[in-house]
Amino acid sequence: MARTKQSPELEIELGGELYVWRLHRRPQWSSDPSESRGPAIAVRHREGQREAVLEFPPGPRPRYGAPQLQASQIPPALVARAIASAIDAGWEPLSRGKPVTVVVDATGA
Repeated sequence: MARTKQSPELEIELGGELYVWRLHRRPQWSSDPSESRGPAIAVRHREGQREAVLEFPPGPRPRYGAPQLQASQIPPALVARAIASAIDAGWEPLSRGKPVTVVVDATGA
């Protein structure tokens, strides 16, 4: 059976509520800019089960040999703004159902 590597889960508090998040996808670049994909984080309420996948824009292409993005490199303030944007967009963290995908800008809004 194959093992999958999953990012460690990190906690963040927003409005007195605890959320758990992890790096869902690292940035992926292509020679065709329309096919490039930015990083995405998966977020859920500490006591809930419905996830929101927050997708960020790809940003500039890193130099050759640069280390890959790690979850610990993402600023907590950016994660907090992105979670707030997902809630404003209609994500209900304590509801049940399929994961919701929310596209945010580079500032998390």
